[in-house]
Amino acid sequence: MNGQPTSSNVPAAPSPMKRPWYRRLGMQVLVSLVLGIAAGLIAPKFGAQLKILGDIFLALIEAGVAPLVFLTIVLGIASAGDVRSAGRVGWRSIAYFEIVSTIALALGLLAGNLLPNGEGMTAASSGAMPAAAAKASPQTLHDFVMHLIPNNFIGAFAKGELLQVVVLACMVGIGILAIPEPRRVRINEGLDQISEVLFSFINLVMKLAPLGTFGAIAFAVGSNGTAVLIALAQLVLSFYAVIVLFIVVVMGAIARMAGFSMWRFLRYIKDEVLIVLGTASSESALPRLLIKLERLGCAKQTVGLTLPTGYAFNLDGTSIFMSMGVMFIAHAYNVPITVHQQIAILLLMLLTSKGAATVSGGSFVVFAATVTSTGVLPIEGLPIIFGVYRFMSMAIATCNTIGNALATVVVAKWSGTLDTTMVRRHLYSERYPETAADDAQLDDGVLLPEHR
Repeated sequence: MNGQPTSSNVPAAPSPMKRPWYRRLGMQVLVSLVLGIAAGLIAPKFGAQLKILGDIFLALIEAGVAPLVFLTIVLGIASAGDVRSAGRVGWRSIAYFEIVSTIALALGLLAGNLLPNGEGMTAASSGAMPAAAAKASPQTLHDFVMHLIPNNFIGAFAKGELLQVVVLACMVGIGILAIPEPRRVRINEGLDQISEVLFSFINLVMKLAPLGTFGAIAFAVGSNGTAVLIALAQLVLSFYAVIVLFIVVVMGAIARMAGFSMWRFLRYIKDEVLIVLGTASSESALPRLLIKLERLGCAKQTVGLTLPTGYAFNLDGTSIFMSMGVMFIAHAYNVPITVHQQIAILLLMLLTSKGAATVSGGSFVVFAATVTSTGVLPIEGLPIIFGVYRFMSMAIATCNTIGNALATVVVAKWSGTLDTTMVRRHLYSERYPETAADDAQLDDGVLLPEHR
């Protein structure tokens, strides 16, 4: 009796993965991108009129950004409070996350300044410069800091003042930590349930992404010609180059300081990396990594604490995407950004990037929040970047996954909870046939908790 339901459920499980290609969001966006380019080239005037589709998609994204950012930051701080109580592993995890995320953001900003991606994209269009951006004067550091302080809790949301929403979220999150734990747990559960509603809303809005992409690309190409295509291609190629540079140089140096080879570590988690690369979702590899990193020699507590927390606090790929995207829009719309403003935006992105992986397209959502909250960058550039976001999201998710796996091993090493003998056995498995056989079984999909 028990065998029948099991066997009947087996063929049903993979059915969602075998949807027709035209029902997959990534393919829909890709097709919309091609159709938008064609519409803009063949009928420029008609393509320019399709801007309304991109505007509708953008407006819906903006509607959910403020509450989503508020909840993700509040829940992130509450999670950090739990991590802090776990002792030195938690503190070192948070410190590591913030340091490496800052390096990733700084590298993205540096690349954005050195590589003038987007320059000339809107030069051909007399009306390409949005009025809001044209009126916005460069802010001083004093003006930026004073703008952080809200004088009305609800008003910050109603006016879309996301910088003030971030400040409110930090204060509310810290306030929650002062509440006795039994009541704090119930509050966090309630906020979690509310966030699920927002995530569902954002996921629904994302289904309209093909229309938004079609309209935005058709308008951009119709108004600016092939300049926008060249600019987007340059953005994607340079983004992949910076991601590879970050993994090889920055992560490689961190791994070397921790006493192991980054190349061999990548070989150990290659199957998980391929899964993430194919699905463009870092969550798809989480269950396997939890077991695989523990088998590598990391203590169970360290893996359970560091790896999941990293999915909210250590998003290196997202950080690079956000900082390069900010500079791309600034170049495209000829908006000068001072050094002070770039530093302020970097600090803002350190907050808004937290929790980006909790929702489909989360990197783009928090990127939209960051662009909107700066007050000087034109939000019209968001749908254009979303047109190539699918190509970039594969690298974003892959970099995030590798960064979190590396963070788990490094924190375990620094906390004294790493079995270096096991690390050698798994990273140099050719010298240990039995270990190699166990790894092969896990790679084939057989989870072996007894071999952790």
